[in-house]
Amino acid sequence: MRLISVNVSLPRLVQWKGETVETGIFKEPRDGPVGVALSNLEGDRQADLTVHGGVDKAVYAYPAEHYPFWSRELSRTDLTWGMFGENLTTEGLDEATVRVGDRFLVGTAELEVSQPRLPCYKLGIKFGRADMVKRFLQSRRLGFYLRVLGEGTLAANDPIRRLGGDQGSVSIADLALLETTQREDVALLERAVRAAALTESWRLKYREHLARLRS
Repeated sequence: MRLISVNVSLPRLVQWKGETVETGIFKEPRDGPVGVALSNLEGDRQADLTVHGGVDKAVYAYPAEHYPFWSRELSRTDLTWGMFGENLTTEGLDEATVRVGDRFLVGTAELEVSQPRLPCYKLGIKFGRADMVKRFLQSRRLGFYLRVLGEGTLAANDPIRRLGGDQGSVSIADLALLETTQREDVALLERAVRAAALTESWRLKYREHLARLRS
């Protein structure tokens, strides 16, 4: 497993459907070591902390293996690392094998998987198409957020070392199913609620959904 690219950006103002929008989705690759703090990477900021960023969503990772799919799906050959707003473009990790609570050492930073990424309309801004949010969610190629357990530095081409995790926890692919085609899967919802490292707002969301299904 390897870190392919480290991507950061500061928020900028862009025009979208006649309005001015602030967004930090326009990530660009960085050369050399990049510092990792508890809430973000060095040189990186999020415009809307209700959706991205914060302790539980400090770092966003996206598999490089998904890029060929999107090139075909969108008929584009110009997709560069960071195109999906990810901080870390990875090799050797995917939603099926990454579980909530998995811990990784990347460079000298220790990171823990907290939840998938759910797209917002700013992904549509990045790609210049309003259907991108729907396409992204339906693909279930969501990538995943990480919280920072240990600050440090990382750089492109660093190895990614798995330190451990809860083997009984839900995978990112499991949660992608709960957000798309298996919203009423009680057994899967119960497993998600028990995932100790799951972002608390997601746990609450699933608990409330379970309560509605059982009422």
